[in-house]
Amino acid sequence: MSIANLFQKQSTVFSFEVFPPKRNSPIDTIYKTLDELQDLKPDFISVTYNAGGSGDPAKQPTCEIASIIKEKYGIPPLAHLTCVNSTREEISIVLDELKAKGVEDILALRGDINPDVPPKTDFAHASDLITFIKGQSGFSLSGACYPEGHCECADVVSDIHNLRKKVDAGAKHLISQLFFDNSAFYSFVERARIAGIDVPIEAGIMPVVNKNQIERMVSLCGASLPPKFTKMISRYDGHPEALRDAGIAYAVDQIVDLISNGVDGIHLYTMNNPYVARKISESISSLRTV
Repeated sequence: MSIANLFQKQSTVFSFEVFPPKRNSPIDTIYKTLDELQDLKPDFISVTYNAGGSGDPAKQPTCEIASIIKEKYGIPPLAHLTCVNSTREEISIVLDELKAKGVEDILALRGDINPDVPPKTDFAHASDLITFIKGQSGFSLSGACYPEGHCECADVVSDIHNLRKKVDAGAKHLISQLFFDNSAFYSFVERARIAGIDVPIEAGIMPVVNKNQIERMVSLCGASLPPKFTKMISRYDGHPEALRDAGIAYAVDQIVDLISNGVDGIHLYTMNNPYVARKISESISSLRTV
């Protein structure tokens, strides 16, 4: 069953994102994280892809970790795949590897542009990658979306137009970038539905557990910070345990509101932190069954 089909089986899909270990760490260091996440019974787990101009696409750990999630843990995997630093030939190598490992679901992304690595020219946009993969049988495709608009896009109307291209190209499911103001997400979903985008849209939630994390993520994605959130950060800055717990509580509050308003799914950016994932999962466990 493709991940897109999960949304036909239950009211709120609940999923996690993990990332591969650092290059100098053995891949089996991810097992401890996955061991604990498995107990939380996510509907699927996505695995990020770190191209970064690093070379051989066949050596990317995403394929292996996605295979481990499926074969060892019995959880559907969603493999991220970025294209900004890849040629068609390199993407084909990764697709062959995913197919060989039985991984059928791909989150197709353009990827961040590295100022130190000139982008390649085969794929300008994620929609180009989706079109390319769609031409090869055996994969179900997901795409990313941006509740407050992509930081490189002129306005939210243009952003929705670009998102429609992804869906028209073959994306059957969307995962949102992180956000801290649910009203921004609801407005985005309304714009998407008016534009005829009728695929499931998962809300991407990142629990903020330290100040450096939020500064880094906001600089990358440009998410706005509502007063309630900034007051929390200011109040507990310098108190790591208190800020961690406050960040978990803020994320739970977001999720409760989203589920109450009928969100298609919640995609939790775990940052490979099982403790945070467990605290949030336990807080909303009864909501997932209603």
